[in-house]
Amino acid sequence: MKVKAVVSENPKPLANYVEAYRVGDFVYASGQLATDFKTGIPSEARTNPLFPYYGSDIKLQTEYILKNLQRTFAAAGSSLDHVFKSQVFLTSLDDFAGFDEVWKKYFKTPPARSTIQTTDLLIKDSLIEIDLIGYAPRPGLIAEVVRSDNPAPLAHYTEAFRVGDMVYASGQLATNFKEAIAPEAGGKPGATADIRLQTDYILKNLQRTFKAAGSSLDHIAKAQVFLTNVADFAGFEEIWRRHFKVPPALSVVETGGLLIKGASIEIDLIGYLPRAGLDHGLVKSGDPVGSDWKSEAVGLDDLVFASSQCAVDATGSIAPVARRNMDFPYYGSDIKLQTDYILKSLAKTFEAAGCSLDDVIKAQVFMPNLRNFNGFDEVWKQHFKTPPTRTTIGTTALRVKDALVEIDLIAAKRS
Repeated sequence: MKVKAVVSENPKPLANYVEAYRVGDFVYASGQLATDFKTGIPSEARTNPLFPYYGSDIKLQTEYILKNLQRTFAAAGSSLDHVFKSQVFLTSLDDFAGFDEVWKKYFKTPPARSTIQTTDLLIKDSLIEIDLIGYAPRPGLIAEVVRSDNPAPLAHYTEAFRVGDMVYASGQLATNFKEAIAPEAGGKPGATADIRLQTDYILKNLQRTFKAAGSSLDHIAKAQVFLTNVADFAGFEEIWRRHFKVPPALSVVETGGLLIKGASIEIDLIGYLPRAGLDHGLVKSGDPVGSDWKSEAVGLDDLVFASSQCAVDATGSIAPVARRNMDFPYYGSDIKLQTDYILKSLAKTFEAAGCSLDDVIKAQVFMPNLRNFNGFDEVWKQHFKTPPTRTTIGTTALRVKDALVEIDLIAAKRS
């Protein structure tokens, strides 16, 4: 597959990642913050402190980011009109209405979207990070909105997009957009949140979404699951196993909040249309992937979707080699050891898929404490000759005790 780095006139990042990649017909952008990488949040993305009640920081930051992303997609031969998938990370969901007001101005046909509350972002005073995937239009490329008979969302996004053979769905919550939590998902007066009912409700809706796209839950390559409490994982997984004969690659992280009151879970899926000649297969390197109902990675033609990884061994705990020796506590660094362990493990995953870390085109990194970012990035540079696009998010917790970082990668085999 032809892969080309995209460089626009936007401010250049300080860390080791690429602004965007054009991968065949697809454009994968790094998550963007409202920064010029010189002054933190620039003046045009802030309200004037002398006039603090005139304007809105969330609107100004959203506008700044989307203007930068316009330039990114133009440099890739595309535009925001051809964005089909988005993930939005807000430090406070109270800012959602202001963000969505600006969002509507930039998207005639809104992309599929997931909106997640994060604990922190990498630039001081950042309120939002936006992560986009789009395509470069060409004759013969099918790109169409997918609509099923599921409840229609209230906000400005699309249920799903089919682009070529791929299907990208919006993150779904257990709501019918009339009641907060649908009655079938346990949304009854006085009821406590039931992770099993919410998971089942969402997956039944997603089954209808993928059917409307000409696919099904049997053809999911990648899933991201956001839980408001990682202690709910066992209940979620019980239902998850019932819906997937062949488990997709999977990432599960805890979030600070979701957009619907009482929501315990949001599920975000990437699937595909089965066709004759599709090179599809599960990737197995022999490294432990834990006891979860997930595949180590899924290959689709030249794309490889890996499950996210923490620095765990076959026991499901942090591997001893990824911990400092407590007899010598000032020698070494836990974040560096964990990052190195994860990337070596992911290198084996991609080798088993017929590629390498040099073929990674998109990364998402989740950290409970962004103070660990510098040590993480130092190790990251050692593993990537050509860095991928990257989005780095603060999260309330990871599912593995003492885990400091979770890494989620997508690769494209280069021609």
